Amino acid sequence: MLSPRVPPTRCRVLIVEDEYFLASDLQNAFTESGGDVTAFVGDLDDASALIAGGRFDLVILDIGLRGHKAFGVADELQRQGTPFVFATGYGPEVIPARFADVTRWEKPFDPHALAHCVLELWQCGGDAHHLDECTQRASPSGS
Repeated sequence: MLSPRVPPTRCRVLIVEDEYFLASDLQNAFTESGGDVTAFVGDLDDASALIAGGRFDLVILDIGLRGHKAFGVADELQRQGTPFVFATGYGPEVIPARFADVTRWEKPFDPHALAHCVLELWQCGGDAHHLDECTQRASPSGS
């Protein structure tokens, strides 16, 4: 008899952000909120390599990474079924329609608010509607 897959006790997070201080602030916020930041990277190749391993429960993804857009990484995350949010300075008009349902946190944002909302999403089993509600409460500018 197969035993049911037991979820990890701490949410495994990958932060894809090329601004070191913001990535560090996000790492601290997730750690303080009960997440386990497995890695943070600031380049598309490193992000793609880590995501190929598929060892993350969710990903925080900046769109603009060292002059390149991370939509290919977002496509792979969707293909794998890995939940992610955009944490970016780009407005919604830049985001392709295929990502219309992905929550966007616009910079500047409070790293602790983002961590809290994203960990709530993980705890409730990935209900994106719940994340949108949390985002609206945390950020008056919306998602």
